Amino acid sequence: MIIREEAYPRAGLVGNPSDGFFGKTIAFAFSNFHAEVTIWESPEIDLVPSLRDHSHFPNIQGLVEDVEMLGYYGGIRLLKAAIKRFYDHCKETGADLHARNFTMRYDSTIPHLVGLAGSSAIIAACFRALMKFYDVSIERPQLANLILSAEKDELGISAGLQDRVVQSYQGVVYMDFDRDLMEQQGYGRYEELDPCLLPPLYIAYRTDLSEGSEVPHNDLTQRFRREEPEVLDAIRFWADLTDKVRAGIEGGNGGKISDYLNQNFDRRAELYAISEGNTAMISAAREVGASAKFTGSGGAIVGTYEGDEMFSELTAKLESTGVKVIKPAIAPAIGE
Repeated sequence: MIIREEAYPRAGLVGNPSDGFFGKTIAFAFSNFHAEVTIWESPEIDLVPSLRDHSHFPNIQGLVEDVEMLGYYGGIRLLKAAIKRFYDHCKETGADLHARNFTMRYDSTIPHLVGLAGSSAIIAACFRALMKFYDVSIERPQLANLILSAEKDELGISAGLQDRVVQSYQGVVYMDFDRDLMEQQGYGRYEELDPCLLPPLYIAYRTDLSEGSEVPHNDLTQRFRREEPEVLDAIRFWADLTDKVRAGIEGGNGGKISDYLNQNFDRRAELYAISEGNTAMISAAREVGASAKFTGSGGAIVGTYEGDEMFSELTAKLESTGVKVIKPAIAPAIGE
């Protein structure tokens, strides 16, 4: 039997990057791209390399171009980390795993290193494939924790829970990472929102602005631990914005949240330097009247627009500078 499981990229609509600091966020998963993991029974465990794992190049320029596009690290390490955490979890919880081995391969159409959570999507798809292969159930909040643990504890990647939660739930999710609640039950308060209430949204991205999330996240983490007032105030500010956006969406005023999204980015830009290319992308979107903020750590933006004419202007302006613009298709929510 061949098992195929998918997971999708996400966009942080508001509140990020406060998810790593006991804040609040709203994010959504969208199905324009996907990560897929395929697994089937085989005599031994075999992980099949994909495009980003290859080591054969036509020349030195080809190697450099590959590194600039895909980075230094491939996806096999993500599969290994996910498999290990899955095994550890099953051992800790007493889940009975059969003795059959498997071959696993992965593929991803998610643009790489542009803040769309492509790595965690591969891990999420891997967990889903393993759960089906071994007939093991993991509740969504715990699955999000395991995906994060595979990245943070196994691979040393700085990250927060937002991406892993919305990739475990899909759809649109409001997340409250209140410290007391997190310490009490091990996860936050996650509530699904009706995607039909969202205003018209766009996502824009370019691969030459890629930057790993560990760069800005590490700096914020250190400053958060030092309890710098500027950082603590920003986290409270983003959490408040999240509640305002939720109220606007649920109150039927989703089209009025554009200022809140802009404020989310502007406060972030006050905390650390934003690259010239990322700043230009934000500015270009706002010049046509759209709102704009990062979907994640940089390289992709999300925002609202008003009507087809504005979307056409937005597309023309951004794509003339090498930026791709799409309308996200919200991925269907996954039930309990």
